[in-house]
Amino acid sequence: MTTSRRIGVLAAAALAGATVAAAPASAASPDVVIAEVYGGGGNSGATLTSDFIEIATAGGTVALDGWSVQYLPGSPSASSKWQVTALSGSVAAGGRYLVAEATGSGGTVSLPTADAAGSISMAAGSGTVALVQGTTALTCLTAADCAADPRVRDLVGYGSATVREGSPAPAASNTTSVARATLTDTDSNSADFAAGAPTPVNTKGETTGGDAGGTPAKIHDIQGTTRLSPLAGKKVTDVTGIVTALRTFGSTRGFWMTDPRPDADPRTSEGVLVFTGSTTPAVAVGDAVTVSGTVTEYYPDSPTGSIYQSTTEITGPKWTVQSSGNPLPDATAITPATVPGTLAPDAGGNTEALPLEPAKYSLDFWESHEGEVVSVQDVRVVGPSTEYYELYVTTKPGENRTDRGGTIYTGYASPNTGILKIESLIPFAQRPFPQANTGDTLTGLTAGPVEYDSFGGYTLQATTLGEVKDGGIQREVTRKQSPSELAVATYNVENLSAVDDQAKFDQLARGIVQNLASPDIVTLEEIQDNNGPEGEGDGVVAADQTLKRFTDAIAAAGGPRYEWRQIDPQDLTDGGEPGGNIRVGFLFNPRRVSFVDRPGGDATTAVSVATEHGKPHLSVSPGRVDPGNPAWANSRKPLAGEFVFHGHTVFVIANHFNSKGGDQPTHGRYQPPTRSSEVQRGQQAQVLRGFVDQLLTADPLADVIVAGDLNDYQFSPALKTLTAGGALTDQIDRLPADERYSYVYEGNSQVLDHILTSRALWWVDYDVVHINAEFAEQASDHDPQIIRYRPIL
Repeated sequence: MTTSRRIGVLAAAALAGATVAAAPASAASPDVVIAEVYGGGGNSGATLTSDFIEIATAGGTVALDGWSVQYLPGSPSASSKWQVTALSGSVAAGGRYLVAEATGSGGTVSLPTADAAGSISMAAGSGTVALVQGTTALTCLTAADCAADPRVRDLVGYGSATVREGSPAPAASNTTSVARATLTDTDSNSADFAAGAPTPVNTKGETTGGDAGGTPAKIHDIQGTTRLSPLAGKKVTDVTGIVTALRTFGSTRGFWMTDPRPDADPRTSEGVLVFTGSTTPAVAVGDAVTVSGTVTEYYPDSPTGSIYQSTTEITGPKWTVQSSGNPLPDATAITPATVPGTLAPDAGGNTEALPLEPAKYSLDFWESHEGEVVSVQDVRVVGPSTEYYELYVTTKPGENRTDRGGTIYTGYASPNTGILKIESLIPFAQRPFPQANTGDTLTGLTAGPVEYDSFGGYTLQATTLGEVKDGGIQREVTRKQSPSELAVATYNVENLSAVDDQAKFDQLARGIVQNLASPDIVTLEEIQDNNGPEGEGDGVVAADQTLKRFTDAIAAAGGPRYEWRQIDPQDLTDGGEPGGNIRVGFLFNPRRVSFVDRPGGDATTAVSVATEHGKPHLSVSPGRVDPGNPAWANSRKPLAGEFVFHGHTVFVIANHFNSKGGDQPTHGRYQPPTRSSEVQRGQQAQVLRGFVDQLLTADPLADVIVAGDLNDYQFSPALKTLTAGGALTDQIDRLPADERYSYVYEGNSQVLDHILTSRALWWVDYDVVHINAEFAEQASDHDPQIIRYRPIL
């Protein structure tokens, strides 16, 4: 799912059931707006024969009886008059309302049946259209006068129009209209509207369907035996099926239909999505429909550069309801044995042209059911509910189960094909999306059509959603270190900045004090500057306010009065959330451990290893490890610090390697996926290992702790570089296999965070403290981890 599609769903969820008050004409319209204007109908080169105006609402249903749309030339004179078309009926919540205007002699395609009709001949390139509460012609001839008229509910001036909201919308033409990208009204026509192909839609959700004609087809003809439809880009007609599900909110609406008379080929799906854009389709589940439209392969991003699979859709649809109340085709029940254990063929590239083998590969299995309704029963939750209203379950309860009910990710060759993403098609006003934690059970029946989503792969879009049964996991609490033990923890605090709500600081602080038992040293990742992403490019890089609020919250929670050490990065150089200037840093309890401050460390000065009386020390403390090395381009630089505990020197290096952004997804069109981000992490591991080797060359028994979010797995090339020859031990490897995780992503419990220790730390008590990643309510998306050990004095 693309960001824009996801935002549309969330916005609709937020608006569900809302009552929208009327706004003065001078303010942005909160509900009903002009959605599209086209004045080129019937002109030379036009496809459509008529001009039109389209109305939509982002709020509830709006009655239009007694309203009108009115038109004024783009450059009115003192004698210019507004032309009026009266309206009647209503525009439904999330729906469209089509007003047909003058018909010309050109064009070949008629508008769908209009909801209101007039005879205004609008100019193609420039003009002004107003939505008016009343049918009396307006008299205003300037933007200011029209803004002051309380009858004007919305207004758009396009091209060179002088009467407009803010700057005018782009010019239209005989072949283009101006339309809103979203239904948000900012009172700036240039910001709200864009030019593009005209897309008239009426209250029934009908469109023109494009040119007449098309190929008669069945759904299985459209889906075909590969991932791409053999009819992609072509117009089809007489496509029949039973409506099985509707998406009635958000910016990506439509309905799924399934042919109740399947063919005998298991590779061809009998279901398909009929995409109606932002218009709610006027169909009901159980309707038998006949559809025409264009077959489209929808990619979440550019089709030529997409790393994701596509979804086969019928776009620009027109349909006829033949009958209603028909029985639905049976859902495909997904059981532990249904989905193959192998993800995909090793194609060495694009899999789209390969014939599907649904009995052999799990991605092929799901593709062969794209658009069809599937069901699961009493499935365990392996990825908690998220802010995007999704959760993950497993259809294979015995597949790599963690000790707390998740599914462990054990390697590149073990993709856990039982994991299935669940979203909901049920409006949240009717059924709020469930809050579930890892280890809970989604009881009863959950069923709905299958859709490919770039975030998580094949997804069950639930029309029937089970109930959540508590699995009973609790947030873990580690033990307190003894007086002779040094406790060192690492914690990614997920973009913490001084502009965050106090609740986030308090929750993170409780994790430090209560769950981690107030470690002596904490390496922090994702500390942002004082104004976070709000000040992108403003030069603010200091994080003292962020760290003060955090240490104050820890003290208020009953913890020690921690001190901190960190180095401000150069502005916009270390990646992460734009403007946030994330960095790593240290907290330490000065009553238990002291920090050796050696001045000179800054964003560009490299720390080095010096020797004094046969013992190593840092040239600057804190100091950044080789910050000018290309390996750290647009990424966080490691921070080395020298600590003393009971007279014993300890070197701690805080890290946050580059992210996995840019990697091809596990469930994408390219198999096996390319993990391009590994290259930079491999380079970073080499640089960091070189610095560790300098410390250990100076003193083979030096206490060295490498901690942080390395953004990679324990079996990855980067970790193999760091642990080569036994110089460092990755403590996660000492845990039982079903406990090796600190992060949950797309239902996989996996390792991104690490604490590595040198040989001198021969006995270490290590614990991953699960307080975030498995829970719907999180202070961070990472779990912290901690070691305790007794230095050899």
